[in-house]
Amino acid sequence: MYIRRSLRQSSRPGRARRSRRTGGTLLALAALLVSACSACASGSSTTAASPAAAVVLAALPQSTPSTLARYYGQKLSWRTCGVPGFECATMKAPLDYAKPTAGDIRLAVARKKATGKGKPLGSLMVNPGGPGGSAVGYLQQYAGIGYPATVRARYDMVAMDPRGVARSEPVECLGGRAMDTFTQTDTTPDDKRETTRLVDEYKKFAEGCGAHSPDVLRHVSTVEAARDMDILRAVLGDRKLTYVGASYGTFLGATYAGLFPDRVGRVVLDGAMDPSLPARRMNLDQTAGFETAFQSFAKDCVRQTDCPLGAKGTTPAKVGTNLKAFFHKLDAHPIPTGDADGRKLGEALATTGVIAAMYDEAAWPQLREALTSAMKENDGAGLLVLSDSYYERDADGRYSNLMFANAAVNCLDLPAAFSTTDQVEKALPAFEKASPVFGDGLAWASLNCAYWPVKPTGEPHRIEAKGAAPIVVVGTTRDPATPYRWAQSLARQLSSARLLTYVGDGHTAYGRGSTCIDSAIDAYLLRGTAPAQGKRCS
Repeated sequence: MYIRRSLRQSSRPGRARRSRRTGGTLLALAALLVSACSACASGSSTTAASPAAAVVLAALPQSTPSTLARYYGQKLSWRTCGVPGFECATMKAPLDYAKPTAGDIRLAVARKKATGKGKPLGSLMVNPGGPGGSAVGYLQQYAGIGYPATVRARYDMVAMDPRGVARSEPVECLGGRAMDTFTQTDTTPDDKRETTRLVDEYKKFAEGCGAHSPDVLRHVSTVEAARDMDILRAVLGDRKLTYVGASYGTFLGATYAGLFPDRVGRVVLDGAMDPSLPARRMNLDQTAGFETAFQSFAKDCVRQTDCPLGAKGTTPAKVGTNLKAFFHKLDAHPIPTGDADGRKLGEALATTGVIAAMYDEAAWPQLREALTSAMKENDGAGLLVLSDSYYERDADGRYSNLMFANAAVNCLDLPAAFSTTDQVEKALPAFEKASPVFGDGLAWASLNCAYWPVKPTGEPHRIEAKGAAPIVVVGTTRDPATPYRWAQSLARQLSSARLLTYVGDGHTAYGRGSTCIDSAIDAYLLRGTAPAQGKRCS
């Protein structure tokens, strides 16, 4: 399974615009801007019950162990944390819900209070996906300032880094140099030697995670993170959860709904995942999704005067053939990038750079420029920039914990897509059919959980959430990382779902610029008016 996350970066008059990239080669992902909330992890919580939390305690399901009462009754100690207008705290949850007296895990929480003078609607919890994306960073860099002013006026905007992510006892695996080697490893092995090297890198990655984070690694599942969300809901004093989850955040939100259907308030699942799929099918669907996105890019590229992959009239298939030929050339002869650490642009980094731009058509001009420099000027700097942002590698060669957390959650949530190299080789034709450009690399990337030091605790399953209030499921027709069919499937599973469709490119839809989508979601969040079933927007 690949990383799924949404990213908001740039802005335009009246509203921040979102660039969305999530998924990719090996364990890749686009970067969220690093939050300045350096004090988030140092906030404190106490076991003193707040009045609001006490109300929620009385409504706990009978199946909830009494040993969880101290978590539901804790009171957060909020403090400023370096970003004007935001507060941070630390919430405690049981490391192991099966043994809640065995120890705590400390989770970073941030909020921005409602800006309006009228009666607030409560808390709006947000998650950008990943798994591994920092919800706190996302809140401070986009949601807390870029969501519609009408929404921010009525809601306290809230985020919590899930367990193992960013400021919440992060999973750690490899140092910067080792990660450089990992990200440059050829993911389209041509012979047994290259296959062995790829397997060795997966093993080193997994062993590093097991050595550095042995305890947390066993308890970063989506089910556990969803249970943490319910504690936060109670601690904030909300009887029901109001939530916007993007990309993997939809799986987290759907999981919450399945566990606590009677506590579902206004929930939006944007760029939906399908929890019923096994990892292999999920990876194959994503591969087809990237091909769909690439076909759209290819059609646009040849209409431009600066497309290095073909002139006007060149078919998308030929554009793909030209790009694949370029990848093969880089596989044999990497090109300079001017990188201070001496990294050259080989096939693996170039593929990641291209994939990074598939998440938002706003990145297509940057991709054309980067490809032109690489293909015509032997300069790989532009594609390396895209790849580094995707992996969250900074200028000093340090990586965030994003990819570590991504693997940790994915490999715990589902059994591995493949357990042997023979299985990958047998599946290659299906992956290459799904995407002639990316198929072989994404098939081999599906091997990443095969050597994981912790056995998976989850299985593919349907989520119905019977009894839940209306849940808005949003799908984008040419979404590369969470294909539209997943939104359709999740909407069929959830008993109260309303499917909202964005006909267009890119990953996720809310805040993308479609007045139709934004108005429908805003009306739901502010007035509880769910869109009509099957509503379509462009």
